[in-house]
Order: sequence, then C-alpha cells, then structure tokens
Amino acid sequence: MIKDYDYDNMEQEIDENIQSYTLYENSTYMVVSKVAYLIGVPKTIFENEHEPPKMEWYEELHQDKNARIIRNLCMLRTSIERNFRKISLAMKYDLKSILSLPEYIPQECLSQLTLDGISIYRSNAQPIQYILDINKHIANRINNCKSLFPIWLKWEYLRPIFIMPGGTTEKGTKAAAEEYYSNIDKYPYQVYINWSFTSSVGNLLYNDKKFVRLLYEYHEDYFADMSKVSDAGQIAKDGIYDFLERSARTAVVVDCENADPYKLYATLKNLDQAALLGKISKIILYDDIHTATAWKILEWFTQIPIEHNMIERIKENKSLVDIRLTTGTCREFFQNNTDSFILVSSDSDYWGLISAMPEAHFLVLVEDEKCSSAVKKAMIDAGITYCYTDDFCTGNSDEIRIQAVLNEVKRVLDSEVQFNIREILSEAYRLTRANLSTAEREQFYARYIKPMRLVVDAEGNASVQLGPL
Repeated sequence: MIKDYDYDNMEQEIDENIQSYTLYENSTYMVVSKVAYLIGVPKTIFENEHEPPKMEWYEELHQDKNARIIRNLCMLRTSIERNFRKISLAMKYDLKSILSLPEYIPQECLSQLTLDGISIYRSNAQPIQYILDINKHIANRINNCKSLFPIWLKWEYLRPIFIMPGGTTEKGTKAAAEEYYSNIDKYPYQVYINWSFTSSVGNLLYNDKKFVRLLYEYHEDYFADMSKVSDAGQIAKDGIYDFLERSARTAVVVDCENADPYKLYATLKNLDQAALLGKISKIILYDDIHTATAWKILEWFTQIPIEHNMIERIKENKSLVDIRLTTGTCREFFQNNTDSFILVSSDSDYWGLISAMPEAHFLVLVEDEKCSSAVKKAMIDAGITYCYTDDFCTGNSDEIRIQAVLNEVKRVLDSEVQFNIREILSEAYRLTRANLSTAEREQFYARYIKPMRLVVDAEGNASVQLGPL
C-alpha cells in the first residue's frame, strides 16, 4: 500500500530545519562537549565526527580527576535508572550486586571511581540507595568542575543540570525517574539530566549556540553575546589558509591603535595552529602608550614569535604608529624577503600602503563596524582578501582577558600597597610595650600575622584581616 504524504507538513518541516540551521550555523562546540562529557554521553558519540560533542574535549576532560568523577557518577546514575527494574529483580532473586551486573552497570565506571578515591559499593544495598548515594556525591562535587567552564557562562544556570531534584529522598528520586521514563527520547542521547522537557527542543546538545540560548531561556533569561559561541565559517578560514599556502614567508603586522588584542587572539586561536606556525614568521606589533595593556602579554599566549615596537610620541597629540608600521612593512619586504603580510587594522590610511606595494601580497583583518564600506569596496575591486576578526569566537579568549586584568590589578596594588610586616610588628611591640619572649613572638607571628589576608566587602572595599583572634 502506498502511503499518502502530507506535502504541506513536509514543506513546513523542511522550512523549520532550514531556519534552525541558519539560526545555529557557525557555532562552537566547547560547552556542549564538556556538558556531554560530564553527564556521561557515551564515548562512541564523541568518536563519531558527525555528532556535536568533540573528541578533543573528551580527551582533555578525561585527564581531569574532578571531571572523571562526575562523568562516572552520572553514567552510573543513568545506567541504574534505565535498568532499574532488571537490577532490582537480579538483586532480589539472584542475590546479585552492582559488582556482578556488567550487562546493566558499567564496571569500568566503578573501577575508575575507586581509583579516584570514590567508593560506591554497599553490601545489601538496593538500586534506590545507590541513586541516593550517587546524587549526594554529585551535589557535593559538581562545584569542583566550575572552573572547566568559561566565566561568561552562568554557573548558577549550568550547575542544576547535574543535580536530581529531590534526589536525596526516595520520593524525589521516584518523581525524577518517572519524568525521565516518560520523556526518555527527548533527553540528549537518552542520558539523564535535570531538565523538564515540556516541549520538544530536538538535540539540546546540538551546538553551543542552541544549548546556551535554551539554557538561559530555561531560567527566564536571555544570552546576549553570541560572539562567545560563534566562530568564523569554514569559507573565511579557508581563505586565510589559501593565502598562507600561496605565500613563501608571511608576517602579521598589527596597528595596535586600531585593533583589538582579544579579537586578534581569538582569531589566531581559532585557526589551525600547524598552518600558522608553518607559514607565519612573526607578529610585529606597532604599539602606542595609549593602547590596551593586553598587547604586552600577547606573546604569552602564542607560539608565534612577537616583535613588540612601542612607538614614542614627539608631540603628545600626534601618534606615529601609522608611519612606523608603513616603513616597517616596507623594510620587511625589501630586507627580510617577506612576500606576504596579514595586516591587522581597520584604519583606511593603510590602503595607501597596500596600493603602493603591488608586488607584496596582503590579507587584511578588520573589525566590521570600524572599517568603512569604501575601503571594503576598494579591497574587493583590487582582489585583496579581508575578513572580520569579529567573526571568530571570543568565548575561548578568557585566559588572556583574565591575565590582562590581573596584571593591571597587580600593578596598581604593587604601587599602592608596599610595607614590611616585620617592621610594623616591631613598632607595635615598642608602642604597646607587650613584653613577649622570643618564642612568644614567633608563635604570635605564626598564629596571627602569617595567616593575614585581604578581605573585600560587597562594595569592593579592601581591608587586611589578621589571623584568628
């Protein structure tokens, strides 16, 4: 019998799939890969290149003890929930334990947890007791995985995914299990998480764009900065790779006044490092005292050699960065046999440099809003490749942002807070005339002075707090 198809519904489904793809295209997979690892998505899913979770993140997290513990606990919980009745019957009538039910309970999880210092086995325990124990372990240890995720992602939204609601009571676990059984096909890879699937959302772990948007909506919030979970498309990246492939020797020249250090770092980090290291000889920074201090630490975060030129000002209101970059680029071309340049700047003044050196090859990295349409048209007409640093994922640039801020805070603290505590203590002994023996002074120092710490209140006011009194 030939089935009659509802072509209107089919067209509607196709349109919805296209809209979904457009909405979530060019996404990253870092967040969903880490979540997938922790909740216990099977390794085979990571090994399948057509599935969202990426094997590189599996391998990285598998080296982390805290991540391994949560993953193995979640895998055990899901396995027990999915085979609860069979396990109960085997324990009741065949006197089996979790150690003798490999067909229902992954023994490798139990072994790895033991190696990591977590004992799950209990004599004469029933499945519900194991669920309760596992829930307690997860609740007590999940915060150890907070540092695995970037600071821009709200941990208070992510943490509850791993916590079974009411999971410390039999009533709560039964309610959670009933919801899981009723909607098992809606759970990502049928793995248990704390999520109420009141409507179908497809694969929750489809990619970072989808997951983060739904996560925030689930908590009645809105995730605004999609640049954190978006990356440049393969066409843009291939354009850069093709440019590098056609060059003999490439230098990256950066106008630090008209470029963003974090966006440049994000661009470099989201490209194939082997392709960059094999072709880019160095990064040349042309800097000014008024630019972001993060340029000073860029070399800490890339293997590409960096030449940092701090351009002094003759007149305070006149920067010489543009002229020094122009002459420096010419010198690289004529003296160092550099035939290709990746110019990082949104300043239209450099069109003169590009047009005056037709023998050299240029690729320009610009910021969309800072580069005029006239310059973009001129580059297109001249066949100059350009792409936007804004398109590359900024979600994995936390390390340089955090280090830049910490460096600046430390610099100010070093200038504002300088004292010798032993000198202060000696003066305190003199003024108070507290006749302490040498032994008492050493004990006083160890108990009250060495444990002192900086305390910051809700308004940001900092004070020094001594040891216990």
